Amino acid sequence: MLSRRRFLVTSAVAAGAGAVPSALAAEQNQRFVAEEPRDWGAVRRQFELDPSYIHLGLFFLSSHPRPVREAIERYRQQLEANPLHTVESLVFSDPRNNITTKVCTAIASYIGGSADDIALTQNTTTGLAVIYQGLPLKPGDEILTTTHDHFVHHEAIRLAAERGGATWRKVPLFDAYDAISADQMVERLQKAIRPSTRVVGVTWVHSSSGVKLPLRRIAEALAVVNRERAPERRVLLVVDGVHGLGVEAPDIVAMGVDAFSAGTHKWMFGPRGTGFVWARPEVWSGMRPFMPSTSSAELFYAWAGGRPPEGPARANWFSPGGFQAFEHYWAVPEAFAFHQAIGPQRITERIHALNARMREGLAKLSHVTLYTPRSAELASGMVCFDVRGMTQRQVVQRLFERYRILGSTTPYALSYARVAFGIQNTPEEVEKTLAAIREMA
Repeated sequence: MLSRRRFLVTSAVAAGAGAVPSALAAEQNQRFVAEEPRDWGAVRRQFELDPSYIHLGLFFLSSHPRPVREAIERYRQQLEANPLHTVESLVFSDPRNNITTKVCTAIASYIGGSADDIALTQNTTTGLAVIYQGLPLKPGDEILTTTHDHFVHHEAIRLAAERGGATWRKVPLFDAYDAISADQMVERLQKAIRPSTRVVGVTWVHSSSGVKLPLRRIAEALAVVNRERAPERRVLLVVDGVHGLGVEAPDIVAMGVDAFSAGTHKWMFGPRGTGFVWARPEVWSGMRPFMPSTSSAELFYAWAGGRPPEGPARANWFSPGGFQAFEHYWAVPEAFAFHQAIGPQRITERIHALNARMREGLAKLSHVTLYTPRSAELASGMVCFDVRGMTQRQVVQRLFERYRILGSTTPYALSYARVAFGIQNTPEEVEKTLAAIREMA
């Protein structure tokens, strides 16, 4: 079996079947760069969005920009023409050159980490399960989280706690949306930590309200706690980062978190059904895989040799194995290159400016209750609000039926109307949305 695989890999690569891209991401973005990415109109033209609508829900599931669409189609054609050789040459080639490594390298170059510390997943939900189910939790251990996190984050924690015999607890970071401060959120988390607390799980940007957590400060507060603990008892900071990735500054690794899960198919405009987990090497080494992976040669050779794999565990042991939507995974680098062609800082500034304009406009309307903080320190790319005398569903329905504005409601026990302006949107669309809500008085 090993000889067959080596033969297939060698012959396929030699034949050039599905050549491994060394600079495909940059190559696919050349035409976009030539159109001058500083022009937001050129950015908008990269997406095949229906121009008859104002799209304010693209954070939910993004439209693919042209370089990503073309990469998906190119790989799809290769798979249709020669599936065996394409997969063998791109996936099972030398780890230093195969496309899985290329994908992890593209992600790592954006977030500031190492490709060796990235596991590839299908979405944020799968990534959170990989992290929490992989942690060596046991009776007496506790996971601390907040009352503001999404259903899937709470479920990932609950299932892992039950499996390991651990406990978990939720605390509020604030009591009212008009009285939120970074100091208060950090202090509440720090004070809630007990001797049994092994993990703190938080969300970078809350899709329930648009509130952005001060992750770096939370990490610094946990570092103070960990100075008094033995290495094996240190508190880990686990982050659901999907609504910060692609909006905020991408220096995720430098923020001091221990594990980070995100899908790439929201603000990053990546292929649908793709995501990743980044974690510190020492975190991966202490975790236990709970599903087979086909991303590690060590695991395969250990199985073939009838021996256990030689530890410690590494990130690629945790990438869910089996056949995937390969053409989507392989096109991930183009999404990250698209962001880098525009400039992450410019993207952050654009998204913040549009959403700040929306928040300020809503704050002036007496029939509107704004829940997202007006401060840029505590807000990101979403704006959540209520209109007096209307349910959140009625607000979203009115926007859609009368004005062709696509908003959404927050999928939480306490739900609000929600809009989000990305780099595909314009200041004129902000004003049109404000005018529509103004008419709801």
